[in-house]
Amino acid sequence: MIFRFKWLFPGLRLKRWIFLCIIGGFLSIYAGVKFFVDKSFNLIWSAVFILGVFVLIFGIVLFIRSIIEVFAPRKKGQLLNVVFQKRYLEKGHKVVAIGGGTGLSNLLSGLKNYTHNITAIVTVADEGGSSGRLRKEFDILPPGDIRNCLVALADASGLMRRLFQYRFERGEGFEGHSFGNLFITAMKEVTGNFDVAIKESSKILAIKGQVLPVTLEKIRIKAEYIDGSTVEGEDVIPKKVIPIKKISLSPQGVKANEEAVQSIKSADIIVMGPGSLYTSILPTLLVENITEAIKNSHALKIYICNVMTQYGETDGFTASMHIKALVEHTCPEILDCCILNSAASDSSRLLRYAEQKSFPVIPDSDVIENMGYWVVEDDLISRQDYIRHNPVKLVKKIMETYSYWVRNGKNRAKNINNK
Repeated sequence: MIFRFKWLFPGLRLKRWIFLCIIGGFLSIYAGVKFFVDKSFNLIWSAVFILGVFVLIFGIVLFIRSIIEVFAPRKKGQLLNVVFQKRYLEKGHKVVAIGGGTGLSNLLSGLKNYTHNITAIVTVADEGGSSGRLRKEFDILPPGDIRNCLVALADASGLMRRLFQYRFERGEGFEGHSFGNLFITAMKEVTGNFDVAIKESSKILAIKGQVLPVTLEKIRIKAEYIDGSTVEGEDVIPKKVIPIKKISLSPQGVKANEEAVQSIKSADIIVMGPGSLYTSILPTLLVENITEAIKNSHALKIYICNVMTQYGETDGFTASMHIKALVEHTCPEILDCCILNSAASDSSRLLRYAEQKSFPVIPDSDVIENMGYWVVEDDLISRQDYIRHNPVKLVKKIMETYSYWVRNGKNRAKNINNK
């Protein structure tokens, strides 16, 4: 019985604003009636009418703010931001981002500021580090890349994001593991389903969008090198330091996550990369039905070429060589556009990367255009310690490219850099 009178309980901070709305409504209506009856201008009743309207609006705003503080206490004082996120970002373009590693999570951190209709389709072929250990010990899909994407899209507190990324530096059995990887593993053990574990972890981090493993089946990457030798395992492929001829999945015919396929079919923009070409992007595209879904999609298909070459994978690669490998493993219709960085980094950072045998990817845009693809170039790199894409610059360029594409009848525009 008591629950029927909850609205009358003290301390809810709702009754006062309802009462204020009632007063404002009464004053404005009463003054309006006086105007109608007297049919003449009266300064006092004009002031009462204006005061009533002001009190009514003030009461409504404070009532809404009080409700928001209950459901989103961290957004106290950010009413406009809450409305913007709920009304604008949730109606944003449908973007599918494909790949894995640092490149994908970096892209997602920028994308969530433009739209909340994001689907990250993540590779599950990782076999190194914490993910590889958990994969072997618990017979689960590797959680590392998925964890990074969840954190990148998270709307949770900074403390919660840091907690998920925390890596144990000591402790028998714990050293080297990240808390997020252990959490996802534990969630899978509790729910009995890896897909459900990701969805429940997404709720805890309040992510904007969704993160989907490209397949729910266990896969490994097999690489064939130009000398005819082969090796299997994502973590060992770059160690041979021999040019890769092609990669394939083991076992073959692995079925795609149906949710991932449906997201591709309904996308406005499909972004592949940035990320490791042979161990992140291509393994995701080689899962059955993924390439076919992209090929048949009416979305703008964009490949984000890496800024630097990757030792053991893309040594000496130009931008066009990245695209050639992409097309040879999939099909020519896999992309419409390639976005390249055209800015040079400072010499001190380049020297540091050169020590790790990593060098800038040459943006040979003329070769790419001769292949039939649209090229967009700009200064896209971060000015911080690492030579990587700046997520703000990159996502802004993606959205500009999409807008230009739509305005020009969704044809491949060749002159965006000169517009």
